[in-house]
Amino acid sequence: MNTQELWTAVLSELELQLSKANFTTWFRSTFIYSFQNGEVIVAIPSTFYKSWIEKKYHKTILTLLQDLSPEPIRSVQYKVETHQRPPEPILPPAPPQAAPVQFTQNRTVNNNSIVPPTQDFAPTTNGLNPKYIFTAFIVGKGNELAHAAAQAVSTKPGTAYNPLFLYGGVGLGKTHLLQAIGHEMIKRNEKTRVLYVTCERFTNDFINAVRTGRAKDFKDLYRNVDLLLIDDIQFMAGKKETQEEFFHTFNALHQQNRQIVLTSDRPPRAIIDLEDRLKSRFECGMLADVLTPDLETRVAILQTKCNEKGYSLAPEILLEIAKLVQSNVRELEGALNKIYAHHQLQNIAPTTSSVRPLLSSFNGPSNQKFVSARILIETVARYFDIKLEELLGASREKRLAFPRQITMYLMREELKSSFPNIGRELGGRDHTTAMHACDKIKLELTSNERLVHDIENILSQVRAR
Repeated sequence: MNTQELWTAVLSELELQLSKANFTTWFRSTFIYSFQNGEVIVAIPSTFYKSWIEKKYHKTILTLLQDLSPEPIRSVQYKVETHQRPPEPILPPAPPQAAPVQFTQNRTVNNNSIVPPTQDFAPTTNGLNPKYIFTAFIVGKGNELAHAAAQAVSTKPGTAYNPLFLYGGVGLGKTHLLQAIGHEMIKRNEKTRVLYVTCERFTNDFINAVRTGRAKDFKDLYRNVDLLLIDDIQFMAGKKETQEEFFHTFNALHQQNRQIVLTSDRPPRAIIDLEDRLKSRFECGMLADVLTPDLETRVAILQTKCNEKGYSLAPEILLEIAKLVQSNVRELEGALNKIYAHHQLQNIAPTTSSVRPLLSSFNGPSNQKFVSARILIETVARYFDIKLEELLGASREKRLAFPRQITMYLMREELKSSFPNIGRELGGRDHTTAMHACDKIKLELTSNERLVHDIENILSQVRAR
């Protein structure tokens, strides 16, 4: 292990603990600058970032480094630095593997590791987190289809479903399933060439390759794998040149029956500013949504997390957490850590009554910022990839009528708008139309899991604005 690999492991843990926005904002351009005599110096891109990370994340970083490093760590310092030094070894190099290493002019391939031409772009390993395996994934009603599809792909790559497109809200396990496919394929054949990257990484690699005149190296890296895993593909929207390159990468892999698996926070049709030819290719394989876990699944997840962390909480406590924290797995884990830390600090045994106040920040509308009817209407139009004028217009086509009914339902439930006001906002319709729409959507929510997922996605996008 070297300093680069150690910091990658730390970042993987931080990504689980932080929101996507916080992780990307504060840790995207960080790295270990040096590691000597038990002291780690972490490079930060600016003074402002350094001050914030020291204040907010120092204890977490120190703990993670101490947990993950094979060598003792006494302290962590921070330095404003953007120039990365060659990785320093932490442990003596491992003995050579039996499998031969093939050298080429630009890169080295050894089993499932992929070493890029230089450190300017592309990961130095397959990018997989060892925690994300199938046996650690809790299967429930909301994710059983996605889980089954992921297992099928890992068993018959390139033939079962290609591409496999997993979509769902934040913190529901898409990345876990994505990487579990990679681990399973390597387990079946250790020579399988697997590459996991985020969409942002793919984009940055492409930009750096063009800037430095190494487009061929980029193509060699991304088109010579057996399994390409790309997380958060929705961030490719609006990036025309990146979409063009990915279109050709996709075609090159697909024509060779190489497996492609993608994740997104929404289905392809709802990704605005994504080229139609990419939407078409994403939809030609298997689309599987990952829904919010039900109560039983949330309890099972909490029990598994307790076992992993060595926590001891009574079943009624876990049930109480599962009832109050309903959004996603990441928040469940955060709630569990908060409860355990609080009671350890106070040296008291947790009870259902002592747990409830600690979970107030994880649940309830009081933490949701106000949104206007206009923002909600625009968000629904974007989500279903229809024009605002069409949503507000007179046409009764099914592709427009159903999103319009969802809009009316959300205005009633989220904004508490009156039926006459809903009708006025949606193109001057009668209040009875709004009443009918709300009743229809309410009824359908009792049996249509896809609709539940769509509404959750819409609300998450509304609140993110």
